[in-house]
This record gives sequence, structure tokens and C-alpha cells, in this order.
Amino acid sequence: MFRQTKAALQKLRYVSFNGCRNTWRLQSTSAVERASQYQTGQKIHGFTVREVVAVPDLFLTAVKLTHDKTGAQYLHAARDDANNLFSVQLRTTPMDSTGVPHILEHTVLCGSEKYPCRDPFFKMLNRSLSTFMNAFTASDYTMYPFSTQNSKDFQNLLSVYLDAVFFPCLREQDFWQEGWRLENENPTDPNSPLVFKGVVFNEMKGAFSDNERVYAQHLQNKLYPDHTYSVVSGGEPLDIPDLTWKQLKQFHATHYHPSNARFFTYGNLPLEQHLKQIEEEALSKFERIDPNTEVPSQPHWSSPREDHVTCSPDALAPDPARQNTLCMSYLLGDITDTFEGFTLSLLSSLMISGPNAPFYKALIEPKIGTDFSSVVGYDGSTKEASFSIGLQGMAEEDTERVKQIISQTINDIIESGFEEERIEALLHKIEIQMKHQSTNFGLSLASYIASSWNHDGDPVELLQINDSVTKFKQALKDNPCFLQDKVKHYFKENTHRLTLSMSPDDTYLEKQAKAEEEKLQKKIQALSEGDKKDIYEKGLELLSAQSKSQDASCLPALKVSDIEPTIPITPVQISTAGGVPVQFCEQPTNGLVYFRAMCSLNTLPEDLRLYVPLFCSVITKVGCGALDYRQQAQQMELRTGGMSVSTQVIPDSTQLDMYEQGVLLSSSCLERNLPHMFQLWSDTFNNPHLDEVERLRVLVMMSAQELANGISYSGHMYALTRASRHLTPAGDLMETFGGMKQVKFMKRVAEMSDLSQVIRILTRIKKHLLNPDNMRCAVNATPQKMSDTAAQLESFMKDVAQNRKERKPVRSNIIERPLDPLQDSGLSRKLISELNFQPCQMKTFFPLPFPVNFVSECIRTVPFSHQDYASLCILARMMTAKFLHGEIREKGGAYGGGARMGGGLFSFYSYRDPNSMQTLSAFRRGVDWAKSGQFTQQDIDEAKLSVFSAVDSPVSPSDKGMGRFLSGLTDEMKQSHRERLFAVTHKSLVEVAESYLGIGQRTCGVAILGPENKAIKKDPSWIVK
Repeated sequence: MFRQTKAALQKLRYVSFNGCRNTWRLQSTSAVERASQYQTGQKIHGFTVREVVAVPDLFLTAVKLTHDKTGAQYLHAARDDANNLFSVQLRTTPMDSTGVPHILEHTVLCGSEKYPCRDPFFKMLNRSLSTFMNAFTASDYTMYPFSTQNSKDFQNLLSVYLDAVFFPCLREQDFWQEGWRLENENPTDPNSPLVFKGVVFNEMKGAFSDNERVYAQHLQNKLYPDHTYSVVSGGEPLDIPDLTWKQLKQFHATHYHPSNARFFTYGNLPLEQHLKQIEEEALSKFERIDPNTEVPSQPHWSSPREDHVTCSPDALAPDPARQNTLCMSYLLGDITDTFEGFTLSLLSSLMISGPNAPFYKALIEPKIGTDFSSVVGYDGSTKEASFSIGLQGMAEEDTERVKQIISQTINDIIESGFEEERIEALLHKIEIQMKHQSTNFGLSLASYIASSWNHDGDPVELLQINDSVTKFKQALKDNPCFLQDKVKHYFKENTHRLTLSMSPDDTYLEKQAKAEEEKLQKKIQALSEGDKKDIYEKGLELLSAQSKSQDASCLPALKVSDIEPTIPITPVQISTAGGVPVQFCEQPTNGLVYFRAMCSLNTLPEDLRLYVPLFCSVITKVGCGALDYRQQAQQMELRTGGMSVSTQVIPDSTQLDMYEQGVLLSSSCLERNLPHMFQLWSDTFNNPHLDEVERLRVLVMMSAQELANGISYSGHMYALTRASRHLTPAGDLMETFGGMKQVKFMKRVAEMSDLSQVIRILTRIKKHLLNPDNMRCAVNATPQKMSDTAAQLESFMKDVAQNRKERKPVRSNIIERPLDPLQDSGLSRKLISELNFQPCQMKTFFPLPFPVNFVSECIRTVPFSHQDYASLCILARMMTAKFLHGEIREKGGAYGGGARMGGGLFSFYSYRDPNSMQTLSAFRRGVDWAKSGQFTQQDIDEAKLSVFSAVDSPVSPSDKGMGRFLSGLTDEMKQSHRERLFAVTHKSLVEVAESYLGIGQRTCGVAILGPENKAIKKDPSWIVK
């Protein structure tokens, strides 16, 4: 999977469902103190210390070193965080679009000298307690990060990663599997037609089915036409088949060398241990070379340029007649100038972020387009940064008008500058970001410093954010026109400007398919009969290698006995404020207060449910009380870390046909701003400006566009949601709130010419939801601040008491669950019980303009607290690792696939998959494999490690106690689930496969999103949307 950080189009090695959450153990500041004792010039294990810098704002000490023999650069960030991270990044500068760095990133992880088994990377996912493991390819570097809370695990993973990066096998077979190959469509039938296959080949076909991705790629290639940024580092599907195995090995030899590497470690483990292992296992075996991978500056154009590209039409676009994109992109300065980069990124926020920004007012509010272009604002992911501004979802005839508005807005900014309060709000945002403790902080740091360090910028300088803030304030003081002068220099007077437009072409997909077919035929015509026979035999060899059970005994592994037997307890206090239940959780939040409120939907008429997600997305953006929406946005930026509302559907932990439905209000603020934050919520409850029709139209349009854009990226989630729709009552509601049903509904709302009925409905929803009578709250804050927060909460409840109204639930079957099962406080959660719910089987197909499929099948099983739930969790992990991965990814060529257990459903999925029906039969065979019991105790133990690494992934102070608050899962319930996981046996796995997943036993739903499908069209058992 790639991630798009504006235009840094990065590919990840695989798709993972486990969001990472972090433990925050505050100890004596040992790691930071230890690190601050190093001396400049000190020699440690072949490295020399160059610099030791305390960064108190981020609670860390940075130690910069270089390796004496190879010149490898090293940065260690010592911090009292147990979630330790390692990353090595290499500057990879391809000069063609064959995707060589990306295919190499996949292939190095397929076996190395010390660990020659096939695919150690995926195998280590099940032999470790890692909190993160992946690899990504950016435009000009490739990065291999992992993190874990276990020091033995850290050494194991470090050993595997070092060997993979510096001593990979790079077998030709792995190149065929991961990169591309010509193979018979059915590898066992020599008469079936030859086709292109390969994981990266299919991944990139999937990536370029996303119009936003297509646009961003073209924009970068055309703004920097003279060097590595002019090519597609991930691989252009039609160029990938030009890459040879020999070229791949050559690229490794020239780029994957310590002299071209940057190592980063983070956390509380001792630095010496890391240095010793890296020196012994890798660096000592190399001599210094000149890697010669520098990226030269892009020669500046003397006059601006224009260009045009095409894309496929979007069936779900809010307005089919308005699908053009237009954007102006400017080349800025070198990103290694840290302060200039800081200034330009602040300037970018001031120009485009939020309804007070000049470009938002000039481009979004007149409703010329649906949203800013997919690439917008400052982008520091290339050697020289860029800034882009433009629109998507606009009509072709507005092209000249948009260009004029952009240059006029730049003139206006130079003329009038920015309000002081907006600059203050932005600096407040930086202060909050630095105080907020995320769980994968090490990974965020690694990504944050990667680009600048890659071009020899100083990573330590980047970490000293406060120095930049101080310098910025001083610059504004010395020259009040400081920002206007930058705008004049970089935008008005800059001749290196690209204007790129994109329009849909109805024959785009046909042309692409035709070009691929021509490429294929050209390759085939060059083959002799002998070559074809050879291809068939190689295909069989690959298939047999993929089907062999593999010996992974060379790989290091943790044991089940390395897993902590018990979970740490999170104490919470439950009381009330103004008659509303509140859960207080004392945490080291660094001076921030986190507030949440769950508001029940039980009294809401059910025909209004479809509108709830829209209500959530607009309620904090339309203005409230005495503030219009601009002033509200300003106050939120100045006083809070954000305020948002989201839908919640929470399946019960004991019964499949019970669930809680609600919306969750979330916000955070610095302690000093508590009264302001609650005042903003009071105004939202008492007087939201839901009748602001023009503002609402803008928000509806942006929301519909965002949903339509998300499908090619999250297709597997939409398929899973649809497949589970008829299996449980909660599943049906999830489809309404977040499935294809919602996407299509928002498209309809965006097409309405009159929104008055929508406004009436939103106003009705507000009366039901923002009602203290069916609400409960949670607060996470420091112990010192708790009583103050409780008092503020109490007065907030008084302020909104006028909204309290006892309303009848729509359903009669409401079940109450105590909020505190251990002591009866009389406070409860109200769940809906649909005991007469009839699950039914359904197969749904959504034809969409993508070249790849997203396939899903869900089976109704048991709820969380059932004794078989744990066995099904382990089975899903084991089936993914030991069977489905090989069938769906290695043989099938999909980018990802597997099984997961959750919400009472056992679900199968595939991601960016060239196959559809074949994948459904792989799901069936997975069940047969499980029933046959052909797996070992080692397989079970590995699945347990993998499940526990997710169960025990760290939780940040802001999120502690949230599982309990939302789902009623107490520490005791989590502990008994833990014990059931430990107790899973071979016998229990075979039993659950037989009793829940067997053909006769199960109730299942199936959904596929993908290209036109003849087999499905002919089959009457499918519903085609």
C-alpha cells in the first residue's frame, strides 16, 4: 500500500488492519539522562558521536553519530517510551518508471543470506510482538521501519531487517512473484492464454485506478521534469514489464550500501546495544564507497508552463458534468533549509486551511468545484519543496476563471496579509501537537525527518521545533510584512509554475486495457515455442515453490511464554455531573484535557438514520451561538485541539443481535482553555446554525467528493461492510452509516437543488442527539486537573439543560447494561436488542471503473465473550498467514488478503485483487484446510504471538479507558479473553472451523467491488447494483 503524504507517494509493503496505539510508561528519565552523558568525539562500536542535543519540548535527547569505516549516518532519539523503533532508509533515485526501487523493496524481504527461507518478512509478523512492521518506497528513498515493546524482539527484528536490506538473496523466482512475470492464466494449463502477473504489477494497476493518485503523479513528474522526480518510483504498470532481474540486482548493488544509508533508532533501549549489533551484523562487512545518488536541483524555468492529462470518469462523482481538476503548482526552495521550510508550511496553512483562509474563501465558497485539488498546499517530500493550489470537481468552462481567482488571491494576500489571531491559532496548534502523546511517536519522527535528512539536511534541527517557532515570531516582529514578502517572492514573481488540468475520458479504461494488451502481444510475439514451454515450466516451478510447506526454523522467534500473562489495570472513577454519568481517568496527559460524550440514537426515528453521518460532519462547522462558521473555526483553532462528532455502532459483547447506537463527541484542549472548550460545546448544543444553507451546500459537496474518492483506496472495507449487512442488526446499521449505501446517499444529497428538507431533518436530529437525557461523558486528564475539569463539566451541563427532554425510544426492546458492573450505581448504557432478527444470505456485486477487485465474505459466528471467540481469532490469524496469504497474494497476485474476526463475524477479504470468483474459492479452501487440521503447534503459537501483538498494542494516555467507556469492556473481561486466547488448542481450532465455517453450518454474506464481471452477470444468485 502506498501512502500519499500530499505528493510523497509512498508504497507500503502490505495492508494492515491494526491501528497502532501506544503505552506510555513514565519512568525516571533514565533513557534521556543516559543519552545526555555521551560526549562529542566519543567512539562506540565503530561509530563516532558527532552531536548530543537535548530536545525538552519532545522529552528526548538526540545523539547524532557517523560510522567511521563506511560513513553511514546514524541518529538516536532517546526517550522514555517503551515502544522502541528502528528504521534504515536508503536514497533510491530511479531514472525510469519500471518501479525498480519498489519491486526491490518487496524482493529484499523475500529471503536473505542468514534467513534464506521464502518471505521472512511475512513470517516475522507471526514470530514477533511488533507494534509496527512495514517498508515503503517514496519518490527518492526507501525506508524499512519496525517497532516493538520487547527488547528481545527488537534484537530479533533488527537481525532480520539488517540481513534483508544488506544481504538479500534476490532470487529470480521472488522477482517474478513480487515484480512481474508472463505466465499462463491457469499455470497448470499450457494452452491457457499468457498474461502479466505479479504483486507490484497489480498493486500499481490498483493505485492508478485512483484519479487523485494519477493527478498527483503527473503533477510531480511534470513540475520536476529533469531528474528522478520525472519518473514513477512505484512503477508505471506498462513500464514494469521492461524491468529485468539483472537490472534489479544492479540497482541493489549501487543503492543498498551503508555509505548511502541513514539509520534511526528511538525509545528507551540502550544505544550501545543497537550500535554493536548493527556494526557486527552488517556494517563491518563493507568499505566506504561514493554512492553518487545525490539529486541535483531542478533547473528553474524562465516562464510558466501548462499541461493537460486525462483520467477515468467517476461513477460516484457528485455531479457527472463537473469532473475536471485544475491546479497551479510552484517550485519553492531546498527543504534542507529548516527554517524556510517551517515558514513556508505555516504560510501554506494560513493560505488554505479552514474557512478563514483566503483560498478557501475565494475557491471553495463560490462552489466552483467540490473541493481543493488532491494535491494542495506545501509539500516538502522532494529535494525542493512545492506549493499547489487548485480545485477538483469543477466544470471545464470555469478553467480561466479559476486561474484568475488564484492570481487575484495571491495579490490580495500580498496587499493585506493575515490577521494576527490566525497566526496565533496556528502556533497554538503546534503547541498542542507537541504535547499530544501519540502511540507511534517513533514512527512519526522517522517519517518527519526522512525527506530532509535524505538530502543531507540536519535531522536534529528539524526536531527543535520550538527554535523555529521563536525565530518565526522574531521575524514577524522585525518585519510585519515578513509573510507577504514570501508570498510575493515564491508565488507572484516565481516563473517556475505549472498549471495542470485533468479531465475525464470515457474511453480511458479501454485505452489502458488496449495499451496493456498491445504490450502483452508484443512480448508474446517475440517468444519462440521453446520460450513458451519454458514459461509454462517456470510457472509450474513457481507454483510448486509457493505450495511447498516452508521451513522457517532459521528465523528467530519469541515464544508464547514471552507474552505478559496479565494486562495492566486502568483505574477509572464513575460519577455524575449535572445528572449525566461521567467516567474520569487520571493519566499523564502532559497538560491536555481529553473530553468525550456518547449520545444515544435510541429515540431517533429510523427513517432519519441515513442523515446522521452528514449531521456529524456539519454540526461543528456551521457556526454556533453568537459565532458564524468562520469565527467558530477560528475559536476552535485558538482554544482546542479540535472538536469532532462521529457515528458509533457498538456490537454487544455477549449477544450478536444486540448493539448500542450513538454519536461520539470528541475534543481536547490545553488545561488553561477548558472553559472556552466547554463554551463552544454549549453553543453547539444550544444554538447550532443548521439553517446556513450556503455553508451547508459547501460541506455536503466536500463530503460527497471525499466519499467518492475513498473507494479505490478502501474498497476492501466497503466490501466487508456490505457483506456483513444482513448478518447482524449492527452490520445493517454500519452499512447505513459507513457503507456504499452512505456513499450513494451523499451523492444524491449533493445533487439536490433545494436543501431545505435536509435542513429540517438535521434540526430534528439535533433535538434527539444533543440531549443530556441520553448522554454519558468521559474525561482523561492529569490528577491535578480532575476536580477543575469536573466543575467545568458540571457548569456545561447546566448550560445545556434546556435541551434535556425525556423522549421515548423508537424500539420497545431496550436492554440496560450497568456502566460499572462491579458496583451498582444505577447508571447504565441502553442497548437495542433485536432477538427476532433473521440473518439472511446475500451476494452483492458493485461494478466500478477499477482494473482490480475487492472481494469479501462474512460469516455469522459468536460474540466477544463466547468461549469460542478466542479460537476464531487465532484461526483467522493462522489461516491468513499459513494459507490465504499464499493463495491470494503469492499465487493470485492480489496486493493483500486474509481473514479477521470481530463484531461476531468471521470475515475474509482481498485487496486490489486481479481475481474475483477464484478468490471466493480460495476462501472456501481455507476453511477446508482448517477443518483438515493440517497445521502444527508452531503454527498455532505463531498465530497467538500475532494476535497478542495486536491485543497488546500500546494505548496513549488520551485513549486509556476508552474501550470500557464505549463498549463496556472492563479490564476483567479483557483478562478473561486473554486467558481464553492462551488456552486455544489444535482441537478447539478444528472444532470451531467445523461448527461455524462449514458449508452446512453457516450464514454468510458476500460482496465484490470491481470491474464488469461476465460470470457474475450470468449468475442469478448475485444482486448487481
